[in-house]
Amino acid sequence: MLAVLAVAACGPARSAAHPSPTPVAAVQPTESPTPTVAASPTPSPNPTIAPAPAPAPSHVFVIVMENRSYKDALAGRYTSQLAAKYALATNYRGVSHPSLPNYLAMTSGSTWGITDDGYHALPAGGLGAQLTAAGISWRAYMEGMTSGACLSNTTLYAVKHNPFAYYGGRCPAQVVPFTLFSRDISGSVPRFVWITPNMCHDGHDCSTATADAWLAQTVPTILATKAWKEGGVLFLTWDEGEDSINSVLTIVIRPSATHRVSSHAYNHYNLLATIEDRFRLRRLGSAARAAAMTDLMA
Repeated sequence: MLAVLAVAACGPARSAAHPSPTPVAAVQPTESPTPTVAASPTPSPNPTIAPAPAPAPSHVFVIVMENRSYKDALAGRYTSQLAAKYALATNYRGVSHPSLPNYLAMTSGSTWGITDDGYHALPAGGLGAQLTAAGISWRAYMEGMTSGACLSNTTLYAVKHNPFAYYGGRCPAQVVPFTLFSRDISGSVPRFVWITPNMCHDGHDCSTATADAWLAQTVPTILATKAWKEGGVLFLTWDEGEDSINSVLTIVIRPSATHRVSSHAYNHYNLLATIEDRFRLRRLGSAARAAAMTDLMA
């Protein structure tokens, strides 16, 4: 009897010491087990959740000067100060001669086989059309151009320095006289700003000192804007050089940027690629095969 009582006493105790396992979900109903890597491929985005909007592209300014080789452009006192302070491309080339093919290369990725400065009605397109289609505000300011007469040369304005007038055989509404620049720059600044100085201020018909003085007056106005200070960039370049290698000075001016120098081989197609990447636009023509100038944008 003692043996039987001992066995009976031990039975319930053994059962209480070894309960059946409780399911994890019953203990922690708000948590799910962590899956293993092999059992959990990368999940697809939830189609019911809209992706976060991409940040708006910052402002881009472009000033195109005329007919100076690299070292000659640096002879300008203010220009040399910019080159010493900001990012400098030391191995930049124009893509052709004379002026017009270079302007077309900067805005469409092609010279269109043009080898002169005459007027040629080209198919609609180019950088301006891209910006318009993407809903990005832009203006091209032409110094010396009279209102509503962008296809008419004047003493100080040359159509060959206005590439936007060629695409589609007409001038878009965004091409305006430079007289509107001071008003716009102190108000709602377009996302993309192109500036063509007149035939004297760009250095075409006047001295390097005269062109440099115009830059010393115009560039600080841009650098004082909120549009440039908050992540903007100013590209200062020349259309073509006058030496045997068609060397061109190009300076990338960004806020809070340290001085840097790039010896990479760049040209106007690289500049267009850099601008289009900035606005997340499809690259046009030869810009599609050109490297963006990321080392000067860092």
